[in-house]
Amino acid sequence: MRVFSILTLALACAASAHGADSAPPNVVVILVDDLGYCDSQLYGCDKVPTPNIKRIAEEGVLFTDGYVSSPVCSPSRAGLLTGRYQQRFGLEFLPKTGPESDDGLPADEVTLADVLKREGYVTGMVGKWHLGSHEKFNPINRGFDEFFGMRPGGTDYLDPTRDDARIMRRAGELLIEPGPPSKSPWKGRGHGTVLRGTMPVEENDYLTDAFTREAVAFIRNHKKRPFFLYLPYTAVHGPLQVTQKYYDRFPHIEDEGSRIYAAMTSALDDGVGAVLDALEEAGLEENTLVVFLSDNGAGVSEYCSNEPLRLGKQTMFEGGIRVPFTMKWPGRIPQGMIYEHPVSALDIFPTAVAAAGGELPADRDIDGVDLIPYLDGSNSQKPHGRLFWRAGPIWAARVGDWKLIYAADRYWLYDLSKDIGEINNLAKERGDITKTIKAAYAKWNNGNIEPLWPTFGAKTMPQFSVDGVQVHWTF
Repeated sequence: MRVFSILTLALACAASAHGADSAPPNVVVILVDDLGYCDSQLYGCDKVPTPNIKRIAEEGVLFTDGYVSSPVCSPSRAGLLTGRYQQRFGLEFLPKTGPESDDGLPADEVTLADVLKREGYVTGMVGKWHLGSHEKFNPINRGFDEFFGMRPGGTDYLDPTRDDARIMRRAGELLIEPGPPSKSPWKGRGHGTVLRGTMPVEENDYLTDAFTREAVAFIRNHKKRPFFLYLPYTAVHGPLQVTQKYYDRFPHIEDEGSRIYAAMTSALDDGVGAVLDALEEAGLEENTLVVFLSDNGAGVSEYCSNEPLRLGKQTMFEGGIRVPFTMKWPGRIPQGMIYEHPVSALDIFPTAVAAAGGELPADRDIDGVDLIPYLDGSNSQKPHGRLFWRAGPIWAARVGDWKLIYAADRYWLYDLSKDIGEINNLAKERGDITKTIKAAYAKWNNGNIEPLWPTFGAKTMPQFSVDGVQVHWTF
């Protein structure tokens, strides 16, 4: 793979300098849920056609080593929206849900929406929040002018008793055997009710389509001023539910769960395409920074794929924290670029703020970096020499190409430049590297606090074991 071509670099260097006088760009962050590294066409996989997701990479940069700050959704989202490791402020585990729960993004944390709003942007969020269920955590109170979506982590995509519903289970239920969906009366979304602002709304569209509809409307309504749109889809997170329209696209897939999962992915790709088309139709494509990534890797499941990465969601292996990650800004970023150095979801905050010509909060450390200088060639260094993760007693660190994981009172060490699948544990052979990374982790961890609430649970099933060792993957 190439880092960048001479031609695109030359074009980028000839462009106006970053931060030069020009209209501030719009910012669109599309965050998807549990999409595996090999569940789209970004990295050469072809299980499900995703031409619109791929289009972002073709028109911008594809990150091969794009990471999130947690292998589960809520902490990952906290890191993205603050630009800070969530261990700095205690959002380390999934928050408890329910209107009375006090778990959520601390009030004194500054969000990307807060900063861009101060810079004159209109700010909107469409989709899944999962940073606190109590009303005080509503996105309207965290920097967003507009909000359409749900506060907890999951809900039904549609009424599962509809004639055109193809489902494997309902929200909150265990996986059931494939077959005709239950026709017992649907009791609605309950705590997962969709809100517009603070008011519940009855949403009858398939949820992925509804979020796309609202995102397109936001773009059209605010095309005359700079805007920030945060679009965290619930797809392709369970429950496995889709409409007949998308299900019919995959008659060749015999396994019911795999077929529904593919159909959900296809619906998501349609949504991404509609958002990109809306930007183009409004004449905003050239000066809009679009970021696409998953909140964590796909689950350890037969329906999805993190190949060639090991394990998945809830784990510190690459399948849990290295995610599909791509970005475009035609006016600033070279097209068709493949970037192989590690980047982080933490970088989205400072990148967007710098693009807007704003200032980062001066009263706290921001762990991410502005990526644009690394992409346009003005900075030849690597954005991150070190990246860290922590979930209670389990932790991981990447220093250069070396990755160290500590879990179940053991160390696993890998050279990712030669072993992307994390197969050959070199912890005993390279005790010197293990010692160095342990020291780096300890130094980083000194800047963290204890979790604000206890772990939500742990994955301990056999498929989550590593080299025959059972690991309690806390989340």
